[in-house]
Amino acid sequence: MMNCIYRGLKVFLYYLSVLSLCRLIFCLVLHEYWGPNTGWEDLLQTLWLGSRLSIQTAGILALFTAVPAGLINILSRLWSRRVESLLSGIVLTITSILFVASFPYYGQFHSRFHQLLFNAGNDDMYALFISLVQEFNLPLRLAGALLLAFCLWQGLKYFLAWGEAKPRTAYSLYIKASRDKSIATGAAMALLLYVLGRLIVFGGSWGWETALEWENVGVTKDSFMNEAILDDYQAIYRGYRMNNRMLACNGLNFTAEQIQQLAGELAGRSADSNNLDDYLRREAQGAQVAKPKQIFLIVSESYANWPLLDKYSQLHIADGMKGIIAGEDADYCNAMLPNGASTISALTGVTTGLADANLYLTTMPESFKQPYITAIAPQMEKLGYITNFWYAGPATWERIGAFTEAQGFQHFYGRGDMPEEAEGSVWGCDDEYLYAQVLQKVSPDTSSFNVILNVSNHSPYTVDVAAKGFDADKLRQALPPEAAKDDCLVNELGHYWYADRELAGFVKNLKEKYPDCLVLIVGDHADRYNIDKQPSMYERYVVPFVVTGAGVHKGILLPDSAGSQIDIGPTIIEMVAPKGFVYYAIGSSLTRSNRQGVNYGFWITRDFMGEADRIPLEPVQIEGSQGRPINEPALQHYIDAVRSISWWRPKYGPVLDEALLKDR
Repeated sequence: MMNCIYRGLKVFLYYLSVLSLCRLIFCLVLHEYWGPNTGWEDLLQTLWLGSRLSIQTAGILALFTAVPAGLINILSRLWSRRVESLLSGIVLTITSILFVASFPYYGQFHSRFHQLLFNAGNDDMYALFISLVQEFNLPLRLAGALLLAFCLWQGLKYFLAWGEAKPRTAYSLYIKASRDKSIATGAAMALLLYVLGRLIVFGGSWGWETALEWENVGVTKDSFMNEAILDDYQAIYRGYRMNNRMLACNGLNFTAEQIQQLAGELAGRSADSNNLDDYLRREAQGAQVAKPKQIFLIVSESYANWPLLDKYSQLHIADGMKGIIAGEDADYCNAMLPNGASTISALTGVTTGLADANLYLTTMPESFKQPYITAIAPQMEKLGYITNFWYAGPATWERIGAFTEAQGFQHFYGRGDMPEEAEGSVWGCDDEYLYAQVLQKVSPDTSSFNVILNVSNHSPYTVDVAAKGFDADKLRQALPPEAAKDDCLVNELGHYWYADRELAGFVKNLKEKYPDCLVLIVGDHADRYNIDKQPSMYERYVVPFVVTGAGVHKGILLPDSAGSQIDIGPTIIEMVAPKGFVYYAIGSSLTRSNRQGVNYGFWITRDFMGEADRIPLEPVQIEGSQGRPINEPALQHYIDAVRSISWWRPKYGPVLDEALLKDR
């Protein structure tokens, strides 16, 4: 058995070496895809991160080879070697075919294997086969892949045999020690397997806090290098996961006729058109502030509204935002819903203006063809702004780099654009470094619209908040006894404190550097941690929405305003656009008319909140509100309109035709 384990470790090492060598060759052969500022340091970083990630791949492949061989070895050593040879041949053949195919695939799609691979079954398979033969020299490439596989297979055989033929090698000494039943040798082997096991499980890392996976590993500033970090198996797994996410979208139960009627009600006009975009057309009523040169929309990770409530003022973890809200140049809506339960929902809501309606927009091919008509970036560009998206994490997370650019942002800046010395977690650099980069790169002389998404207030909560000045003992004194004993909660609240402090400092610096700027702040979602183990619906889910800057004043937001993240785009446009400016939106401005919000599961007004799927509605009054009555039928129609339009428009396009439901 010890002999099988030793051979299994050698198989693992060989597979890892092959995957790493394939990555190096891939990078060198396709060097023309390197960015203009990409150099050898980037290549070394790619090889290092890729090799760490491939530890997981190699471990799985080695188990596929070694476990059956080890089990059969109990009965027959001869058949064990034959099974090992067969399975390793299969692995190396698949590896070689994928490696050879990755070159034309990247040339065609500028991506390693991705979701499109799983959509091939919907194509004309004969036509696809002919195209592969004629355009990509399938027979020649396949022959080359099989030849490569044979060479690698022979190489593995020599590698496994090396040591067995030499009596004084480490292998022979190991065998002798194992026969002597050496306790030290057994312990060393157990330790080695434990270390490798952890590295395999956590993607080349020691724990989940720093684990590498396809979503967070693309941290270089070069999109090609970010793709090269993935080995072919990891790339296919990425495509599989993203395809499954799209297939999980189950749609909503609305007919085209129902959506047409709802869209007419939402637009306040007769439902006389089968073009959905006619109902989404808006005309700005006239600027409410002098047109700012720079606009900053900060989407802050896990920035819930509950710490801003008076009942939690003794915690002092939201003093920075409270100070901003108290200013004469600021207004605040405390009835704002996130677009969904995760950051990706906030991303899609803010950038596309579409509500979360059971569609995973970042995996849909339609999202990458052109911006949706309600997308904010192209409309801000028409107003004369350069559009930038800033993200503290890697461009590969949820394809955020490609997605935001496909939705009209002219520039995307991610983890690879941050300083190398910037500290952070596996998800991205800390807020202070992200904000410093924005301040450094955004020119005061150029009109720009900037969306900024941070990550620090997110597990695994790696910021050294004590070193930043967070007084945990003082916080514990303000907490209920049970909460004060919860070290995890205290650390989480410390990260909220850090996010709040950095955000307040950033806003102050923005106003100093760009005196006429407009700044908007919203949490991406809540529902991560609360002091109360059974928080109210309001405290659990609501995020703050704050607007501040030149020309802003108390009351610029309607006193009974409420909304969700799809209302942010219309709010910005109505604040800065000239009268008559045409734009498209599902939501509406919190400065003009919006008094309700809806998301994936909830609705809200300034006074009530409830679950969107409950019919009839079951309003729950928000603590401390005036309890102003709501028009429940009108609210139900609003909920249905927002959700149905946000489902139909990206999935079927602007034409409202029942036949489209049957064709897909």
